[in-house]
Amino acid sequence: MLQAMLAGVASIKAQQTRMNIIGNNLANVNTTAYKGSRVTFQDMLAQTLRGATRPSNGLGGLNPVQFGLGVLIAGTDVNTEQGSLNATNRTTDFAIQGSGFFVIGNGQSMAYSRDGAFNLDAQGDLVHQATGQRMLGWTANQATGMIDTNQPIGPGSTLRIPIGARTAVQVTTDVTIAGNLDSRAFSTAGSQSTSYAMRLFDSLGAEHIVTTTITEDPSVPNQWNWTAAGTGGDVVTGSGNLLFDPATGDLLTGSPANITVTPPPSSGVPALTVAMDFTAVSQRASEMQMQMSNQNGFAPGSLSSFSVGTDGIVTGLYTNGLTRPLGQIALAIFPNSNGLERTGSNIWRQTDNSGIPVIGTPRSGGRGYVNAGFLEQSNIDISNEFTDLIITQRGFQANTKVVTTVDEMLQDLINMKR
Repeated sequence: MLQAMLAGVASIKAQQTRMNIIGNNLANVNTTAYKGSRVTFQDMLAQTLRGATRPSNGLGGLNPVQFGLGVLIAGTDVNTEQGSLNATNRTTDFAIQGSGFFVIGNGQSMAYSRDGAFNLDAQGDLVHQATGQRMLGWTANQATGMIDTNQPIGPGSTLRIPIGARTAVQVTTDVTIAGNLDSRAFSTAGSQSTSYAMRLFDSLGAEHIVTTTITEDPSVPNQWNWTAAGTGGDVVTGSGNLLFDPATGDLLTGSPANITVTPPPSSGVPALTVAMDFTAVSQRASEMQMQMSNQNGFAPGSLSSFSVGTDGIVTGLYTNGLTRPLGQIALAIFPNSNGLERTGSNIWRQTDNSGIPVIGTPRSGGRGYVNAGFLEQSNIDISNEFTDLIITQRGFQANTKVVTTVDEMLQDLINMKR
């Protein structure tokens, strides 16, 4: 009978643990990106009264005679199912739709989280609200905007968004011209021409307006001559010709060519040498239209806002109209995400059984997508938790009844002497 009581007591302890898990799940029903847990039971060591015997010529085999000694906690599992996404419309809120984890660091160690509630601090770092740890990722090259995702991620790989910081000025060195020159112009009397203006930038970010005029050459079929002129005291030198294929209307020769823009000597600004690319210009029987489609220079500007794409690339928008990648968010996946250890504050820690984190870019390797302006909700199913609550309560009550019944039987046994 004592064994029955001890089995009941062991079950009461196990049911208490399960109740703790359920209570914690319900307590975190509104916790950002919380992953629910469950507890599983295992039977305790069974006592064998008689072992099994094999069949013989005269007798059949007998099964073992055993009775259990109670129940134990087999383990606790984490439900890694995706939580629903809730729109917040905050630029610094992020939700992962997939299996990845945000990588955060304190300068000395790294941790992992599904909680995408971040804020910008005074230095422009994306900071995890719950812990103050910084989001980690790859920073773009300031001059080119290129992101080298082959660089390893460490505790100091902070992703910084310097709102209000000024861009470095870039002098114009390449210009792309696009449009069409009307092939019907050669059938009319006189020389047809068209002009367009180009806005170029010097080494200090000052603007220079250069007007290019393109005129048909009546002496050479399908050839146009171009010249460039400056304004505001700029001296512009450079000219050339454009020869087109009469069968296709595509440019044959004349690109690229260079112009030189020399600012007034009093400005102290060195001359600009600009390569003119006319390969996007055609000559066909349609309206004449020419324009500068692209140039690689820009004036000074301040970072005014930013956006984050599903691939985790942070794109900055500057007051001068420039858009440029600032960096990319890093995500981590694990061979066994159930092996991660909770450390509180929506943070997970790597363990021996979780495996080494594989850090990479969003939308690769099953890491999932980054959704800006959303937060992942808890994946707790209240109806399931309430059902488990009832089952656990009944299990607790049943085992307390075992304990009280055994106690009454023992009392009856003691009373036999009287």
